[in-house]
Amino acid sequence: MPLGELRPSPLVEQAAARLREQITGGHWPVGTRLPGETTLAKELGVGRSTVREALRALAGAGLVRPRQGAGVFVIATEPAEDWPARLRRAAVSDVYEVRMAIEVHAARLAARRRTDEDIAALRAALAGRRAASAAGDTAFVDADIAFHAAVVAAAHNPVLADLFAEFTPVLRTGLVELLSLTGLRRTDPNTADDAHEAIWRAVAEGDEEAAVAVVTRELEDPFGPVPRGEAGAARRE
Repeated sequence: MPLGELRPSPLVEQAAARLREQITGGHWPVGTRLPGETTLAKELGVGRSTVREALRALAGAGLVRPRQGAGVFVIATEPAEDWPARLRRAAVSDVYEVRMAIEVHAARLAARRRTDEDIAALRAALAGRRAASAAGDTAFVDADIAFHAAVVAAAHNPVLADLFAEFTPVLRTGLVELLSLTGLRRTDPNTADDAHEAIWRAVAEGDEEAAVAVVTRELEDPFGPVPRGEAGAARRE
């Protein structure tokens, strides 16, 4: 199947899209060596530099891989899924398990490394969570996540902070749905306030073991006891 010349426009993007179609459509199966840059450039009606950039984009998507002295080979017929996309389709329970691993370790580091500024930020985040208790579930969840983000920030590990930030959109959706399903805030609008104050105090006092223990307990049951029946079953799913 001829590739066909491209229209003038973002040529690299067009070239990459056309080559991607050939790969995902099965014209070039896994293991196939692609035609050389000169051949591809002639078929696409572009320069070799455009082809080179397009192949680089396909390599970044996990579709092809260059082999020194041998050429460029197809290694997959579907683009590799990026991390944000994988998180978006992940089960909230899976994300929550990883969240626990991150936050428990972050709490230990926060108790060890916190500064006066971190303690003040945690106190402000706790106050913000309490103020949000008068608002709806979405605002309350945002304030809750902001508090936990402040704990992670106090660990002074940028990788932990970045990982937590990646999880935030999925966590936010899951926690809002949890509160909606269970109605936990109907009787206690500032649910789990004691646990969050305990986290702040443990970090502020530099008590690593207490920080780990209270964060572990709080994340195992983030908004307190769940009513029995349908709502409780929904939460466990």
